[in-house]
Amino acid sequence: MTGITSHTIGPDVAEGIRLLILDVDGILTDAGVYLGEGSDGATLELKRFDIQDGLGIRLLQEAGIEVALVSGRVSSATVLRARELGIRACHQDAGAHKLPLVDRLRRERNLPWEALAMMGDDLPDIPVLEKVGLSMTAVNGVPEVQAVAHWCAPVGGGRGAVRAAAEALLRARGVWEATIEGYLATRRSL
Repeated sequence: MTGITSHTIGPDVAEGIRLLILDVDGILTDAGVYLGEGSDGATLELKRFDIQDGLGIRLLQEAGIEVALVSGRVSSATVLRARELGIRACHQDAGAHKLPLVDRLRRERNLPWEALAMMGDDLPDIPVLEKVGLSMTAVNGVPEVQAVAHWCAPVGGGRGAVRAAAEALLRARGVWEATIEGYLATRRSL
């Protein structure tokens, strides 16, 4: 790969994507982690997630694209967010060995690498980004990730990058408007 080749996603690539893998810290969040300690001495961890990213994930799911989280950091906040969004595949590896996790997801679903997309921002994401059919990042992606990514969100992680990726992918498939209309139809009735 030679770096970001376009700010749009081709329909031929988009049509083949069945599974979108998302990094968490730096993609679903702004990479900030708030750590503290409760009065009982228990560690307290908070992360800021973007609500519009969550809706983008829901729209992808409604359009038939499965979403999985693969993080290089173990966090209960990540598990809570995955559960809230109905994401069943939430994998965390403290050593940031993401490629074996993604390969297992791929094999369990009997998918070729070309049917996978990934959105990542930092060095641990590169081995996966190099193998998938569509590699994506956000403007805060490190230069090494920018060099292997096919597509870049116009905003940073935790600031709507996943929503932008969802819209770009669904527009490339030609289903953005229909997906939005289906989503709104279920909310227009009294």
